[in-house]
Amino acid sequence: MTLQTVSTLTESTVMSDAAFTSTQAIRKYIVYETCLMELFEVCAVCKRACLVKTKRLGTFLSVEQLCKYCEYSRSWKSQPLLDNTPAGNVQLSAAVYISGASFFKLQRVFKAMRLQIFLYDTFRRHARMFVEPAIVHTWRKSQEVMLQQLKDDKVILGGDMRADSPGHCAKYGSYTMMHLNTNTIVDLQLVQSNEVGGSSYMEKEGLKRSLSLLGAQGVTIDCIVTDRHPQIQKFLREENITQFYDVWHMEKGLSKKIDKIGKKKDCEKVKKWIPAIRNHIYWTAASSKTGPERVAKWTSLLNHVRDVHTHEDPLFPKCLHTIRKTRDKSKWLSAGTPAFYNLEKELTKKTVLRDIAKLSPHYQTSSLEAFHSVILRFAPKNVVYPYLGMLCRLYLAALHYNENADRGQATTSSGDPRFKLSFPKSRKGECRARPVKTEATFRYVDDLT
Repeated sequence: MTLQTVSTLTESTVMSDAAFTSTQAIRKYIVYETCLMELFEVCAVCKRACLVKTKRLGTFLSVEQLCKYCEYSRSWKSQPLLDNTPAGNVQLSAAVYISGASFFKLQRVFKAMRLQIFLYDTFRRHARMFVEPAIVHTWRKSQEVMLQQLKDDKVILGGDMRADSPGHCAKYGSYTMMHLNTNTIVDLQLVQSNEVGGSSYMEKEGLKRSLSLLGAQGVTIDCIVTDRHPQIQKFLREENITQFYDVWHMEKGLSKKIDKIGKKKDCEKVKKWIPAIRNHIYWTAASSKTGPERVAKWTSLLNHVRDVHTHEDPLFPKCLHTIRKTRDKSKWLSAGTPAFYNLEKELTKKTVLRDIAKLSPHYQTSSLEAFHSVILRFAPKNVVYPYLGMLCRLYLAALHYNENADRGQATTSSGDPRFKLSFPKSRKGECRARPVKTEATFRYVDDLT
């Protein structure tokens, strides 16, 4: 399905917004059939038994009551009708879709309770006719406002791609462009692997489409922060767009390589330096103004691990920390040992030094990783979606993220900030105290329903 098809869908005829909103606000209940039928079994006029006929359509029930004695009759419907469509059926489909729930799981819940529900084909029809056009329209309206605000200044963007499945067999790749100054998603591009000749080319195509859209809207880019994907590097260099690398991605890759060095014979000391090297790469990026300065600070690490704190490079002639007398001299590495040789070889590779020089000195793409976690709520990787279904779920994730990205920290009843312990996989058992955020809000749901 192409973007042209998406545009056509947004122009399809949908129910009256006023009518849909008014029925959405009405409270609903679970009613047992026997309790309901008690209201129709006896004639309201002559108090005799009546003939009762029912008709069900998904969650909708209509009742026809006829008294054969006094000919009293009445009709009753469990839900309002919107263009001959039961409102409850559509609203249930919308609620399942917008909340990121699974229709099949909900169907099993309903079956376990003997609650009546419609078929999956009906759910898909509701999504196609009502829900998906509303999502596309709401996202585009929100995006238009954001891009209008970005026209006045040069912006710093962060970009990254998420594949719908691991490995090289992904069908979809979603490229996200984030305005790092405000921590908001400003564009999403969904690329199919068969459009570009394979999943390895999706990231570059997603970036090209996003930059094209932003350029058409008059957005001026100061720089962009990404990972170190070779195709992205080449493309941005050819387009004369300033690119910085995300520190976390580089730290993650280097940490794995240094960990492997620490497992080699006579290199065990290297493992003890991994936390310090991690900290050093972040400090190098944050405290430097130019690429050569970053390289100078980075290579000073090889002197520091040998207990040497003055350096040959005039851009960083000595360590900034206080020089203390070391009690445990065994932690220092010695020149000429296998441990130092392997560490020096890894940290001074031409590609490493080149990438260190381009580390982002300001914003990082950690927020994009957080957004990718939000996507999992709406589009789990173990579920296959059609093109428009995947695109709309990405839009939902973006609407949710943009509304809740800058939530404050929750507090206790006495006003103290709340924290929780987490155990990141990358830290191998080390715990971290993370702030607990306030409860998420869902105002975007009101715009959709």
